[in-house]
Amino acid sequence: MGAASFDSFPAMFQHRVKSTPDTEAFSFPVSEGGKETWKSLTWAEVDARVRAIAGGLLAQGLNPEDRCVILSSTRVEWLLIDLGILSAGGATTTIYPSNTAEECAFIVTDSGSRFIFVEDDGQLDKILSVRDQLPEVVRIINITGRGGEDGFVLTLDELEKAGDAWNKENPGRIDEIVKALKPDNLATLIYTSGTTGRSKGVELTHEAWVFEGESVDKVGMISPADRQYLFLPLAHSFGKVLEAIAIRIGVPTAVDGRIDRIVDNLAVVRPTFMAAVPRVFEKVYNKIVAGAKEGGGLKFRIFTWALAVGRECSRLRQQGREPGGLLAVKERIAHKLVFSKVQERFGGRIRFFISGSAPLSKEIAEFFHAVGMLIIEGYGLTESSAASCVNRPDKYRFGTVGPALPGVLVRIDESDGEILLGGPGIMRGYHNLPEVTAETLSIEDGVRWLRTGDIGQLDADGFLKITDRKKDLIKTSGGKYVAPQELENKLKLLSPLISQVLVHGNMRNFCTALVTLDAEAAKKWAAEHGKSGLSYEEITKLDEMKAEIQKAVDQLNSGLARYETIKKFAILPADFSIETGELTPTQKVKRKLVEARYKAVLDSFYEGTLEQV
Repeated sequence: MGAASFDSFPAMFQHRVKSTPDTEAFSFPVSEGGKETWKSLTWAEVDARVRAIAGGLLAQGLNPEDRCVILSSTRVEWLLIDLGILSAGGATTTIYPSNTAEECAFIVTDSGSRFIFVEDDGQLDKILSVRDQLPEVVRIINITGRGGEDGFVLTLDELEKAGDAWNKENPGRIDEIVKALKPDNLATLIYTSGTTGRSKGVELTHEAWVFEGESVDKVGMISPADRQYLFLPLAHSFGKVLEAIAIRIGVPTAVDGRIDRIVDNLAVVRPTFMAAVPRVFEKVYNKIVAGAKEGGGLKFRIFTWALAVGRECSRLRQQGREPGGLLAVKERIAHKLVFSKVQERFGGRIRFFISGSAPLSKEIAEFFHAVGMLIIEGYGLTESSAASCVNRPDKYRFGTVGPALPGVLVRIDESDGEILLGGPGIMRGYHNLPEVTAETLSIEDGVRWLRTGDIGQLDADGFLKITDRKKDLIKTSGGKYVAPQELENKLKLLSPLISQVLVHGNMRNFCTALVTLDAEAAKKWAAEHGKSGLSYEEITKLDEMKAEIQKAVDQLNSGLARYETIKKFAILPADFSIETGELTPTQKVKRKLVEARYKAVLDSFYEGTLEQV
């Protein structure tokens, strides 16, 4: 594992600016005259704004490794502020916009942050509501909204103007600060949203992020000729890796975190690659399949035929072979009639997608590949700077998360199958939690090893397969182990009506499930069955809807061992969401919270049961 080429993230950024100052760095949406258009910044223009932000923070009294919170959705200013904080010698603390005021207060105080960047007046008011709990905070900077509060709140424009003035009075000072940064200096403090328990602050160094950019660059799967569409939360480590890739490789990146704008943006941006979480691919899959079924008759028969052709071609390509002869002719016809229309939904230029943050079902990967779009799944944790393993566009195996990135070490604990990761991307530790850090990290022969909590297997060619979360494995009262995520993913694919699933059964005598509906699909189904006008909750109570979900459960159960089968389920009156707390910002179900919230429902499944499995 060679040393990184740069001592710090800002040093890598400055190298990018000097190498390609006039090429496009970031593009972003702006509203002009009631219409939305896209503007872009060159690397030189990004540098000017980054220096203004850095100078503004230094003018406000920022000290080395002072933590600065960014409380904002994904937008171009997030990237500029992050680079500005780091270029001033500070460290970025991330908070999701969906966090409550109390959660924000905890992260700000636990991290010791002195500066807070908020996205708008709504986020500002949230922070001001807990101002009395934040005695260490010296300034709030509002990205798009108001200033005031007797100078306690500045607008971003005011900060940048102050920074320009400070930089004129202190020429060369920012370059000196960047030059003095060391690889082991703190760069980012990311609080894991977590599916269980209170958030833990993960300390990630400059070395970690430089390593991430360098490692992906060495694989050679992305080049400056590509175009990235970035909508994932930058408060998450996955998003931060995408920032590192853009800077290290010089990839033009379109930035907009508004989920409801993804479809419209894709037609404008026309990216060549895009990262997303599995839930995005599941929703697209369900819409495509449901749309084909609605077409009925000839349209659906053509879709089914084309998909069969695509799957046959996919199987060959997974073996490293290309379809020829009659099959190649069929594929060209299938592309013209079906696949091209699917591909156009994503702008028509996608070379591959990157999936991470949660397990991607093999069925989803194979479906997209059949219609001519490759999803390469990757793997990592916040504690490993996100990207540790990834399939390659020319070297992939569905159902795995691929081989390790250059410089990443992977091994499997022989005692319980837990995955251990080592290398420069591993965290420095959990902030203010030395005992938890000691339980998670160990150093052997100079290598820092992370216990991931995931169970997995390495094949002969180094491809890693994740079988489940160590803590999420269900052990029935009969002593049988069940992997809930696998069952949940399969059930979601069996019915487009299903949005989320939680399989339950730890120390119970059989497995059960909580199911939520996709609101759009459910209302459409209701209208087709003479139930127009019903609310979401009313639809969940229909016997006909329960029968529809039962069909999917029966289909799932037919391929399972008896102890794995779902004996009972309930359709919940509301879908899980980030806002109500059941989902993390990357769409993972918070198991303990959901199980606690619906404890009465779960307990009712087992009342008076003596069934043995």
